Amino acid sequence: MAEQPLQAQDKLAFLLSLVPYLIDRERVSVAEAARHFGVPAARIRRAVELIAVSGVPGETMQYQHGDLFDIAWDDFEQNDMIVLTNLVAIDDSPRLSAREASALIAGLQYLSALPEAGDPEAIHALIAKLSRGAGGASSSVAVGQDAHDVTLEVIRRAMSAGRGLRFDYAGPRAPRGERRVDPLRVESIDTDWYLRAWDLDRDALRTFRLDRMSGVAVDDRPATKRIEDVEIPDTLFQRGPEDTIVTVELDSSSLPLVADYLADTADDPDDQGRVRIRLAATGFDGVVRLVAGLPGRAVVLHPPAARAALRAFAAAALAPAD
Repeated sequence: MAEQPLQAQDKLAFLLSLVPYLIDRERVSVAEAARHFGVPAARIRRAVELIAVSGVPGETMQYQHGDLFDIAWDDFEQNDMIVLTNLVAIDDSPRLSAREASALIAGLQYLSALPEAGDPEAIHALIAKLSRGAGGASSSVAVGQDAHDVTLEVIRRAMSAGRGLRFDYAGPRAPRGERRVDPLRVESIDTDWYLRAWDLDRDALRTFRLDRMSGVAVDDRPATKRIEDVEIPDTLFQRGPEDTIVTVELDSSSLPLVADYLADTADDPDDQGRVRIRLAATGFDGVVRLVAGLPGRAVVLHPPAARAALRAFAAAALAPAD
């Protein structure tokens, strides 16, 4: 069957797709391009020849050297390979600054670590494009690879396969013990990662810190609870019947850092920009870590037991090493 000729608008649409494809791949064979677009190799060759006589005229409205696209003709004619050697108007197009590209790359790397990230390969391809396309070399930014990566990968496999998880877990006050859960969601607050999961032994939604999990493995059993089956609150931590309310005063600029821990709404700032908040705590270890992470900006006001726990922490930190 003879190849059907393209209408003018179809030819334009084809060229608009072909040019960025060739730019992204830098060097590609005619056969590979034909397979990608699902067209005969002859159509690719004709399109490349047309690209080579396209461009933008200079100030004199005449085409000078550098005003047209160009290709590596020897490679094209002898090896059937397509390499664009001159790009028209690309340098005049808006680009991300190096700082903007670095910020986006860091965000995409963070996103790729989440188990629910839909297409990690597409994310990595976009990162590569941002690295090449920034207006200047992007900073060497990477989200640190640590022990969380192994745990996240196991969680991702369990969620993708619709399987449960099992692991050993040690809470702030509870001894280490085995947990069997259905994984639902992974979230983070600053550098701390948490798994939201349905705990089978407690028949309730629970939140687990990844750095307290060990021996994480995909269970043989299918998960009985999925994310659409469970109402997950927006905040990571909810007040329980045995919680102690701890009152903390801190500067209002630090309020976003503790928003997920609040037992209720924060008070209005005073004249010095200080606010009082209330935290629901099952123990004081979390409160101590929170205040220690905000040096000079947070003060525990109540109850006395929480203040004593913080004093003990500070005294231990200042004690000379043996």
